Amino acid sequence: MQVILGSSGQIGHGLAESLSLEFTTDLRLVSRRPQRVNPGDSLHPADLLDAAQTLAAVKGAEVAYLTAGLPMDTALWEAQWPRIMRNVIEACAAHGARLVFFDNTYMYPQTETPQTEDTAFAPFGPKGRVRAAIATALLDAMSAGRVEAMICRAPEFYGPAKTQSITNSALIDPLLRGQTARVFLRDDTLRSLIFTPDASRAMALLGNTRDAYGQTWHLPCDDGRLTYRALVALAATVFSVKGRYRVLPRWQLALAGLFNRQLRDAAELLPRYAHDNLFVSDKFKRRFDGFRVTTLHEGLIAIREAAR
Repeated sequence: MQVILGSSGQIGHGLAESLSLEFTTDLRLVSRRPQRVNPGDSLHPADLLDAAQTLAAVKGAEVAYLTAGLPMDTALWEAQWPRIMRNVIEACAAHGARLVFFDNTYMYPQTETPQTEDTAFAPFGPKGRVRAAIATALLDAMSAGRVEAMICRAPEFYGPAKTQSITNSALIDPLLRGQTARVFLRDDTLRSLIFTPDASRAMALLGNTRDAYGQTWHLPCDDGRLTYRALVALAATVFSVKGRYRVLPRWQLALAGLFNRQLRDAAELLPRYAHDNLFVSDKFKRRFDGFRVTTLHEGLIAIREAAR
């Protein structure tokens, strides 16, 4: 049996689909209010902040996938992420379950330097420090032999359904509605984006590959990176709309943050939009050379069809 801890988000939902199609139908979906994705899914309500509930959620699992997310709230991240990671590590260690952790890139330097699995952590801001701390806690538990685990890391999302990202909310979703897109800081820097169904498919594959454990993996992205200017033009063609957009300078985002808590809490991520973002997933592509990565053009078509 395999268990998804934090099954309600887009990554967890896609992971349940991918696991059921390719690997196992014996799935347990865990969240505060889990909902069935596949007909045979077992539902297990639990709060990962509670150690006893987390222990019960993992019991009997061969593999546990941690795909939980928290709202973009710095205080919440600082208070809750370390507890969640500690509870999940302890539960997996107690039950002998292998752990697959879905991670982001907040702990990486927000520069144009290409990001690989060996990139040293250099977080900018409190959320980045939290992500560095919980990733380090898992790496330490792996090194100590307490848990067999891996880290699956992804850059910024784009995708259909419940996909949550700045690219979706500020650019893709407005264009779908025929509205003006918003671009943060610059429109001429290259962006690394991962299609959420690809992230879920890749994680399902890694979680069921025994020699993939004990490592960090960058999940696969389309190497045909575009600037936001080019992405707006491509999306406008695919969606059959006018490619209108405006670039929001730093001062305007700071002013908006005075009235919008979500924007204020995202401020520490702004430096990444001032530079090319080059997330390198060559390691995965070499190891799994038969895995087909969705191109940006194909991904936008899928988003259009899902919206219809």
